[in-house]
Amino acid sequence: MKYLSVSEIAKKWNINERRVRVLLKEKRIEGAIYQNHKYLIPENATKPLDRRVKGQRCFEDSPLEKTQFDFTNYRKIYPSEDGYFGRYGGSFLPPNLKKAMKEIYDGYLTIAKSAKFISELREIRKNYQGRPTPIYHCRNLSNYFGKVQIYLKREDLNHGGAHKLNNAMGQALLAKYLGKKKLIAETGAGSHGSAVAMAAAYFDLKCDIYMGSVDIKKQAANVSRIKVLGANVIEVSEGSGTLKEAVDAAFEAYSKEYKTAFYCLGSAVGPHPYPLMVRDFQEIIGREAKEQFLEMTGELPDIVTACVGGGSNAIGMFEAFLNEPVNIVGVEPLGQGKEIGKNAATMCFGKEKVLHGFNSLVLENPDGSPANAYSIASGLDYPGVGPEHAFLKEIGRVKYEAISDDEAAEAFFLLSRLEGIIPAIESSHALAYAIKCAKNMNSGSILVNLSGRGDKDMDFMVEKYPHMFLN
Repeated sequence: MKYLSVSEIAKKWNINERRVRVLLKEKRIEGAIYQNHKYLIPENATKPLDRRVKGQRCFEDSPLEKTQFDFTNYRKIYPSEDGYFGRYGGSFLPPNLKKAMKEIYDGYLTIAKSAKFISELREIRKNYQGRPTPIYHCRNLSNYFGKVQIYLKREDLNHGGAHKLNNAMGQALLAKYLGKKKLIAETGAGSHGSAVAMAAAYFDLKCDIYMGSVDIKKQAANVSRIKVLGANVIEVSEGSGTLKEAVDAAFEAYSKEYKTAFYCLGSAVGPHPYPLMVRDFQEIIGREAKEQFLEMTGELPDIVTACVGGGSNAIGMFEAFLNEPVNIVGVEPLGQGKEIGKNAATMCFGKEKVLHGFNSLVLENPDGSPANAYSIASGLDYPGVGPEHAFLKEIGRVKYEAISDDEAAEAFFLLSRLEGIIPAIESSHALAYAIKCAKNMNSGSILVNLSGRGDKDMDFMVEKYPHMFLN
């Protein structure tokens, strides 16, 4: 029997030596022996499956073990022609807006799939947005908790400081091709509003951004940035004065201007074809991340995770991994607790309902009306969720967890101090989940989509958490 060293087997299996040693420690390589202070591995040893190790808390009840769904042709099948992911999605709109949606859908299927459009968008992504964004290995953060390796997909390094520009530039380019003169958009944290304002400036379009009064106060830096970029910020004070009301107002404005304006929806929500378009424009995140992670480590991560409000950054990250032996986790805001009105954890507590022109899961009041959502993160306090997320949960492919305000805040300050990277408070929810897993796992790797940077959150976080800031 011929034996190989750790380095030789790592090269043969196209994985790094650290991973080989983990497999040896877990006794997953049959026939391996330890002799003269080194491991020897049979030349004919079979590489263990790249899958999660059972029996560790964050790995139990894996969706990967439950689903028999075939994802080979998933993107060609879902959504359906009328915009459904299973029973979620669709388009529930007045007649005038149905006509507008048909124009957008027809334009997307023709213009946006043309070689000219794709070539122009690629040039924008490379030379304007600065893509591809890198993957970063958090060595200090990983060592702080032990043996689990945490990696970040650095969407905070995308132009504008968040993933939002991937979608905004795609939709604005489509609007330009359709001959529209204005972009209308909603925003919560201000990242999408900033991205649409940038896109409007790039394509020489007028721009109106609707934003809740509460979020305008919390995200003053982004409000100023939107105005500097030449867009109008229109304050919405009705209701809770947050993202839901901003969406309501933006849709109302669009219904009056749809002949000359384009509604640039920021998340993977809304009537068909928006969930489809947002997914397609954001999936560049996952495609890059998958290729980069394989090149960096020689294998796929054990867990891929991202924060979920409406769900655009998450669906963009998850799509490339759906047909891979990887566990995927969406992380929602638990806020201040499980009671309705204290969180925005729609996947955990929502019920099936039509909201903003599509059918999905929605947080409800006892009388059946949409509840006010709450999160420390303005970009996550939406009472609904994208229909594709609801579908992926239902079929068991993606697991959804919730993280509290305080847990997200701890992750915000910890990453800042250990790695010199200030994350958006939205992204900090996914990071907090990775940290929770790192505390409970013996080994493995976690890839977090760092969907945005935290400049916009600095003043608010320092004021709200002075004890964490001063420590």
